[in-house]
Amino acid sequence: MSFESTAETVHAWVQGWVVSRGAADPVARPWGFTVDVGQVKHATRHVLTADDEATVRKVAAEVAAPTVWLKVFADPDSVVEWAGPDWAVDEPGWLMSTTLRRNPTVVPAGYTLRTWTRGGVVRALVVAPDGSFAARAQIAPTGRTAVVDQVETAPEHRRKGLGRLVMHTLHNAALDHGATVGVLGGTPDGRALYESLGWHTHAPLVSLFHAPPGS
Repeated sequence: MSFESTAETVHAWVQGWVVSRGAADPVARPWGFTVDVGQVKHATRHVLTADDEATVRKVAAEVAAPTVWLKVFADPDSVVEWAGPDWAVDEPGWLMSTTLRRNPTVVPAGYTLRTWTRGGVVRALVVAPDGSFAARAQIAPTGRTAVVDQVETAPEHRRKGLGRLVMHTLHNAALDHGATVGVLGGTPDGRALYESLGWHTHAPLVSLFHAPPGS
């Protein structure tokens, strides 16, 4: 299975992300989706499958309010200009996908891997020899696709193969649930890891939050 367009990839990402985060069902819009997230600093997000200037300007003007976020899949510099000065940019991101393949999971000496499933979301946790947090990630299978989310490795435990361990663990879990394609929103910290595991970039993922000057 492969995606025929960025819009199709975005749709799969949104469907899995809301399951992963326990957000509301996405509401289809002519230009994409609206998702109620329900967090104090992130009440609602609007995910655009359209990437043209007119649509971005229109949506940015219509939904502007505190705690509202936009997700746009287009050139970051252009998106910032189109959205206008009332929107600030979060860290860079990329929409990525891969064909899931089964891999062995090798736990480094002294570390412990734990996994569990709750609400359709599979979580992987790696703890250090002293029992403290080392790495984590989760995946939400939704049919033939599965969305990887919240991948994190503690700074003091990086470069020890823990990111690869949790990703392989989640790939295998998604395959067990019938998924064949993985989707994620990558960050600068994670992009190199994902590419080393065979993930491919579809488009930039620009995250903006409403923050008027002086607010």
